Amino acid sequence: MTAHLHALCFDAHDPLRLAHFWSGMLGGEPADESCDGIVILPGDDTGFRIRFTPSQEQKSGQNPMHFDLTSTSLADQQQVVARALGLGARHIDIGQRPEDGHVVLADPEGNEFCVIEPGNKFLADCGFVGALACDGSQDVGYFWSRALGWPLVWDQDQETAIRSPHGGPKITWGGPPLMPKTGKDRLRFDLAPPAHGDQQAEVDRLVSLGATRIDTGQDDAGRVVMADPDGNEFRVLTPR
Repeated sequence: MTAHLHALCFDAHDPLRLAHFWSGMLGGEPADESCDGIVILPGDDTGFRIRFTPSQEQKSGQNPMHFDLTSTSLADQQQVVARALGLGARHIDIGQRPEDGHVVLADPEGNEFCVIEPGNKFLADCGFVGALACDGSQDVGYFWSRALGWPLVWDQDQETAIRSPHGGPKITWGGPPLMPKTGKDRLRFDLAPPAHGDQQAEVDRLVSLGATRIDTGQDDAGRVVMADPDGNEFRVLTPR
């Protein structure tokens, strides 16, 4: 049995505002609100929640993970971009070329995302959230494939991608060169042990796959903070 991708977490200065933006983009509604943040269940079936947790840490550099949103036509792409701008997004330049068909935007707190041009075969059947595109090595793609039990759907030229057997978005890693670390990851995964599973047993399994435990010096309310082989933080929750 393997861990379940329970949530993608965003650190946010204003969790409510960011949750409003992404629920407006993805068609979901806030499902829970607590001291640990706000959770939305995307209307587009991603298979995981999105949690917005309060943080005062400043964004430093480009996030190593971002959403690739798909479009069905040029008009649809323009409509998605217009909706994002209306909700508080802005255009940004991360080095994309004028001939590139995708549109690069940032949400109200500066988190990058892309609206992909129509006709992208790689994301053809993945839904509106086509991918979580990550900076990362081939080895980290292999790690997450084993950690989640998701098969590799791409493994070429040191680029990897995995996808849940139940469908939904892909998680992709672009291979070297990797971006330098510029502070705490603002986006990270929350994993839940298998049903009726044991948190410590899952932590031990992930360590055997190449993860490491991290001592944050803070009370993480029973959650175990870990890092994957590329040093990206994630958390293992208590059994759901």
